[in-house]
Amino acid sequence: MQALRAALLRFADDGSALYDEDGLLVIGPDATGQKVVRAAGAYSALHANYPGVAIEHLPGRIIAPGFIDLHVHFPQTDVIGSPAEGLLPWLEDYTFPHEARFSDPAYARGMASFFLDELQRNGVTTALAFCTSHPHSVDALMEEAERRRLRLVAGKVLQDRNSPDGVRDETEQSLIDTETLIRRWHGRGRLGYAITPRFAPSCSEAQLRGAGELAARYPDTWIQSHVAENKEEIRWARELFPASRSYLAVYQDFGLMRERAIYAHCIHFDDADRALMRDTGAAAAVSPTSNLFLGSGFFDYEGARRIGFRHGLASDVGGGTSFCPFHTMLAAYCVGREGQTKPGISLSPQNLWWQHTAGAAQALGLDGVVGNLQPGCEADFVVLDPRATPLLARKTTHARNLDELLFSLIVLADDRAVERVVVDGLAR
Repeated sequence: MQALRAALLRFADDGSALYDEDGLLVIGPDATGQKVVRAAGAYSALHANYPGVAIEHLPGRIIAPGFIDLHVHFPQTDVIGSPAEGLLPWLEDYTFPHEARFSDPAYARGMASFFLDELQRNGVTTALAFCTSHPHSVDALMEEAERRRLRLVAGKVLQDRNSPDGVRDETEQSLIDTETLIRRWHGRGRLGYAITPRFAPSCSEAQLRGAGELAARYPDTWIQSHVAENKEEIRWARELFPASRSYLAVYQDFGLMRERAIYAHCIHFDDADRALMRDTGAAAAVSPTSNLFLGSGFFDYEGARRIGFRHGLASDVGGGTSFCPFHTMLAAYCVGREGQTKPGISLSPQNLWWQHTAGAAQALGLDGVVGNLQPGCEADFVVLDPRATPLLARKTTHARNLDELLFSLIVLADDRAVERVVVDGLAR
């Protein structure tokens, strides 16, 4: 076992933060050999229980759960910051041409290493990722994640229509490839597979039906896609699927709404859509930097709270503008203040942090596994330096309570505040 002494942040079951200014985190193997949290709490209450265990002292530092990115595009790393008039032109002019480069397995392997470096440098220890339509893009990312012992869920994109040469796949073969990849990677170590229709307009009815059949055949896999991001996209989906009640209902009609189904954006919803999310156990990946950058709209936090469905935060790189969870949390705060159908709400610093850690884990169906530092959780965490820059140090020094401390980090911190990233008990 090993132990670290520092300020300690974790979350209760109700989403509220638990904070020990002088805390102790003890980690060690469970019965299977997985490194997990054995104890977490006040140093004064715990240290005598572990005689002989070496304690690393980290004065002035904060130990917090590793961040979870609920929606990120591995092949769009180089697409960040590409100017466009909106979502659909951005896909056509930048995203699809770049993803076509992943037809080269060597290129995919190189990008997998860089992509995971960026996630880890920013303190992200679990991610739900899109690959491209090329099966070897999944192999490249999974192989590199396995080498690093990361918890990662990813999948090959399905897109058999309304897509250009180079990224468009073939219906039957795409489903065969998906099942092959499920059998190869799902449940292997810390890896999981996500059945991944790109978005309904890019998939034929046959492909969506096949995806739904795979989701039923492999109920512990994940599902990921996009929905209700952009008004032009919604109009297009309605033209292509006129029998469905709404864009979201398209996925329900093909058996793709259930626990472990994560839908990015979920902006332009009505209450029937929100209720469908709640009743099926699906969750929203809120992507505020992407939505602001592409001018897509604002996630309605008031509606999500009123109806009650799961949601968590995501970078959505490369429509999103940063891998940095602090930037994402700050953008979500702004969305909460400005982008609601009713008077704006003020998302608390604790809630913002929860959305990117324990709340995101709950959305994934992995609560109690990742995203927290309660006993039994896997040993994925970050060591943060609240004095990493002069301005951040000045601000955090004057914080009068936990909310002020967390909000100072949300507003002013970046990757420089991430002093150490620990994955499966090992510093990376």
